[in-house]
Amino acid sequence: GPAGENYFCEIAEIEDSFGRASILEKDETGTELPNRIYLFQGLPKNDKMELIIQKAVELGASRIVPVASKRCVVRLDEKKAQSKVKRWQAIAESAAKQSGRAVVPEVKLPVSYREAMKLSEELDVKLIPYECADELLSGTEETPMERTRNRLKTILPGQSIGIMIGPEGGLEKAEVEQSMEAGFAPVTLGKRILRTETAGLCILSVLMFQLEE
Repeated sequence: GPAGENYFCEIAEIEDSFGRASILEKDETGTELPNRIYLFQGLPKNDKMELIIQKAVELGASRIVPVASKRCVVRLDEKKAQSKVKRWQAIAESAAKQSGRAVVPEVKLPVSYREAMKLSEELDVKLIPYECADELLSGTEETPMERTRNRLKTILPGQSIGIMIGPEGGLEKAEVEQSMEAGFAPVTLGKRILRTETAGLCILSVLMFQLEE
């Protein structure tokens, strides 16, 4: 059925390359969020990406896009990238199954920052958690946290969302400016500096809590 809908079925017939099932009941609760969320994740060191993918899938992300930004320590050649993505996709599949997701999120092959901007063009809402966001969000009576909160509150069910997360060394100022030109709004995640593997999960948790209704 449509993405996000679960059905309880009974297998009626199985042949070599064909199977037919009868729908017994539709799961009205649904496990998918009413929004598609793309997590653009700066390539982290070691196996951090595995944790990020597993948790992002649990929290409702619908696509994970690894991004090779300027400060990424990790550089993957095409062959390495192919085998990494195969492993990452298997982790996404396993996490989707364990968390009762109706859809297995796709893990894309790593893209450049420019390509990430291109992929984000079709999205309705774009957010970039940034440690210097307070400077960019000041200048009004609202505090940076209030402005972030109010920005998130305006997201409507059905809108697609992109979240851009930098790697360990953060994003370069030029990259942040580039993303803002592409429509990404800076948001703050509080006064503490979050690690790359925490930042995406933090904003995904906030969005899940807000959009779940």
